[in-house]
Amino acid sequence: MSDDPPLTGTSALTGLKADLHRYLQQGRDSLLRTLDGLGEYDIRRPLTPSGTNLLGLVKHLAGVELGYLGNSVGRPAPITLPWEEDGSVWQSADLWATAEQSRDYLLDLYRVAWGHSDASLAALPLDAPATVSWWPAERRSTTFGSLVVRVVAETAQHAGHAEILRESLDGRGGRDHDAVGDDAWWERYVADIQRAANAFR
Repeated sequence: MSDDPPLTGTSALTGLKADLHRYLQQGRDSLLRTLDGLGEYDIRRPLTPSGTNLLGLVKHLAGVELGYLGNSVGRPAPITLPWEEDGSVWQSADLWATAEQSRDYLLDLYRVAWGHSDASLAALPLDAPATVSWWPAERRSTTFGSLVVRVVAETAQHAGHAEILRESLDGRGGRDHDAVGDDAWWERYVADIQRAANAFR
């Protein structure tokens, strides 16, 4: 895969498409920021009882974008995902990185996926027909616009998960953490929340 950023043509997007792309890109960027400064172990290790981990969220969303905003709208993915090809995606293999899958490989994969999605946004009207082959037959037919909304929502959801996971690792909050207050402000704020909760012990 190339180190060059994807060529997307999204600067020409207007109206609702531009809004959807802006929110999607904000979620993508937020997710990738949560990996900044962390070592290989911390980005890979399970941080919840269900195994949620930072690099796995990146891997998962690469597949989400390629599936919904590529394959489902007649624009086949430019790359093959091994965990989809061997069927292990159905055992949640898209939610964690194997030892052989490097950080660079998965980040590059995600950028290739979003470049492909952005090209779909530039090329297709939001009311273009879409078919999601892995959905039940009775609701398999949908539109590109519906799938874009779904991907924006899923990306935002997982970016939020990632921010909380990162905060649990080293206390680094989201991008506006320092703008809200300094360490003393946050300490007082959290203490106020704890006092309110204590009333219900």
